[in-house]
Amino acid sequence: MSVPDAYRPGREDHTHALRVAASLAIPGVVLLAIGRPELLVYAVFGSFAGMYGRTDRGRTRTLAQLRGGALLCAGMVIGVTLSQAHAAGWILVIVETTFAGAASLLADRWRLRPAGPFFAIFALGATALVPASTVRPEIAIALGAGTALLAAAIGRIGRRTDTSPVSGHPAPAVGREQVQAARVHALRYLLAVGGAGSIGLLFGFAHANWAMAAAAVPLAAIESGSVSSTELRMVLRRAGHRIAGTLVGLAVTAALVPLHLGSTGLVALILLLIFPTELFMTRHYALAIGFFTPLIMLLSELETPADLARMIVERTLDTLLGVAVGVTVAVVVRGPRRAPTVHVVDIAR
Repeated sequence: MSVPDAYRPGREDHTHALRVAASLAIPGVVLLAIGRPELLVYAVFGSFAGMYGRTDRGRTRTLAQLRGGALLCAGMVIGVTLSQAHAAGWILVIVETTFAGAASLLADRWRLRPAGPFFAIFALGATALVPASTVRPEIAIALGAGTALLAAAIGRIGRRTDTSPVSGHPAPAVGREQVQAARVHALRYLLAVGGAGSIGLLFGFAHANWAMAAAAVPLAAIESGSVSSTELRMVLRRAGHRIAGTLVGLAVTAALVPLHLGSTGLVALILLLIFPTELFMTRHYALAIGFFTPLIMLLSELETPADLARMIVERTLDTLLGVAVGVTVAVVVRGPRRAPTVHVVDIAR
């Protein structure tokens, strides 16, 4: 019986995932050594910069990772600021929604892959919920930015020259249609993230951030402009993957937390989980989220341990709400019709 390609990552997948894992392992070990494992959250989001430029080479990969890292760091700076200000939930929703729209415009302008502002949105909300007394803000920001730079530096390993078109570079020319398409896509993120956060607050969800991040997930399947029937199917598939992966990840979390592994054990698990998360991210999204979910949940255990049963119920409801809002926005905001593609044959070749 043959194994589907989605479950058989290639050599390039393993190499890329190892680079991302290494960029987190180094600061993770240091934080353990100095007795500050609760600060790992900032290093985790900084290391996500290494996820960008997966198929790029050399300087192009570095540029994509620096740009992705800039979005992540911007999210962390805003999140840490909100944490220090003890911002109310409705302020978090407004700020995170505004940031989602702006980050969407930049992600589309830079043609970043992974597409969209999901990780930056998550970074903002997660760091905003860290108690202000945990660490001085400049240390938190320096840790996140330093890890992002480390990820970009490690990303230089294994570089090759490649002259083919790649992500990370802006398009040679940005016309009116492209600008309009990017604005429509940013509007989708504004409506989805803001809608999920607002509904979450109305229902009394403790962490509307999880719902807001989940709302952004289905939208990443849209190129940016109008939503074609093919893309709508991809939106629904990605939504299904998000729900299935989250439920599996929560089940894994429910099995791990009662083991009371301590700070060292939790950090070790987080460092291990980031490798398969990135390994399957482009191969099988549901499987990747199955690893990503316990990674994020265990981070919460390091910071502020909470009642496990309540946490799992809340994260399940947050995910269902966010995904439902994201899909609804994708269906409603279809965008302007695309002009028919004209294929030009270059007879000079």
